Amino acid sequence: MIDLHTHSIFSDGELVPAELAQRAFAAGYEIIAITDHVDHSNIDFVVPRIIKVCSKITQAGKIKAFPGVEITHVAPSQIAALADEARKLGAKIVVVHGETIVEPVPEGTNLAALKSDIDILAHPGLLTEKEARLAADRGICLEITTRRGHSFCNGHVAQMARKFKAKLVLNNDAHSPADFVGAEKAKSVALGAGLNAKEIAAMVENSRRMVKKL
Repeated sequence: MIDLHTHSIFSDGELVPAELAQRAFAAGYEIIAITDHVDHSNIDFVVPRIIKVCSKITQAGKIKAFPGVEITHVAPSQIAALADEARKLGAKIVVVHGETIVEPVPEGTNLAALKSDIDILAHPGLLTEKEARLAADRGICLEITTRRGHSFCNGHVAQMARKFKAKLVLNNDAHSPADFVGAEKAKSVALGAGLNAKEIAAMVENSRRMVKKL
């Protein structure tokens, strides 16, 4: 199991990174990325600390942890520059908080994110055909999420990805211990989104390929 979208107390998660990693390990995960929410106010504070703790977690040998960010509620015109800053600071996984229907994310966020140097567009809501095609062309993964609320549009995202051959990943967007749902529940969520067993396996492989490059 791999989860490339999790949050610690460095943003709005409930756990310090070490416990976050231990909870993930106990739930059957072998690899996580810690992708705390960032904007211009905290990116230079968060990323170095997440890099340090991910190194310590990985050294302990139970689970591999990669440092990342989730660029969140930033003006679309500023996403590309912030993604570049995250890379320069050492973030290995760059996620953008997509236009979920349960939060007032600025219109245009999905498109701006997909034009930027990012890895994953998280819970992209009512993704358009133009956006899905751009994700496919640029090799950016779209997220199927187990997180309540954000998961409402999983079926639509799955359909758009299938139509335009965009890559998908399956993440928990974990903020608390209960958010690490485990393999069976994650599979059920993906099946509920209309994905088949082959497509579910491909999502896992997409995540694995992403971290193999790091």
